Amino acid sequence: MSYFSDVAALTRKDLLLELRAKETLPAMLLFVLAALTIFHFVVPALPNVRCSPGCKAALAENQELATLGLLWIALVFTALLGLTRAFVPEREQQTMDVLVMAPCDRSAIWLAKSISVFVFLAVAELIALPAFSVFFEPVDASTVAAVVLANIGICAVGTLTGAMAVAGRARELILPLLFLPMSIPVVVGGVGASAGLGGKYLAFLALYDAIFSLLAWASFEYVVAET
Repeated sequence: MSYFSDVAALTRKDLLLELRAKETLPAMLLFVLAALTIFHFVVPALPNVRCSPGCKAALAENQELATLGLLWIALVFTALLGLTRAFVPEREQQTMDVLVMAPCDRSAIWLAKSISVFVFLAVAELIALPAFSVFFEPVDASTVAAVVLANIGICAVGTLTGAMAVAGRARELILPLLFLPMSIPVVVGGVGASAGLGGKYLAFLALYDAIFSLLAWASFEYVVAET
């Protein structure tokens, strides 16, 4: 089998397991909707006070940045929830060693897992972004583009850190400690792009994706060899 045939077979396996078990995706959907609902009631409305037009514009801009930041926080933690479950089937069924010793490139495992998590995250965002539009403000094309680019980086980095954590005893603790610091650039770039602060933030996200995807692809074989 070719490299991409291996990736397709592994991706299909992960997606079929989720369709049968229905564990990861419902949890992600419930979490992101609950988070956005809580944020909707937490963020105060603009105060109805008399001030200059410049003051009102500044208040509106600050509130917009705050709500966009909350959106990206919700998306990152939703992704973390999906990444926590990424290697659970292999761990529970004790098939991780079998998967690693399979006659295929080990990086194909990383790519297949990344694609699977990307699909789960994209489905969750198909619900989350319209919900954000209802609760706060409409989502523009820049936000959608930033979300797509951020998903690539999140899945690439998160799958690698998930593989690092899968063999540890405190897996649920190790993964956030590894993943969340590396997701900070994604939040910064996502908020900047969503706020319409220029295409440089989209370029920043694309550069992040390229660098960390290459590093994760190249290092995954050594990571799973040590786990």
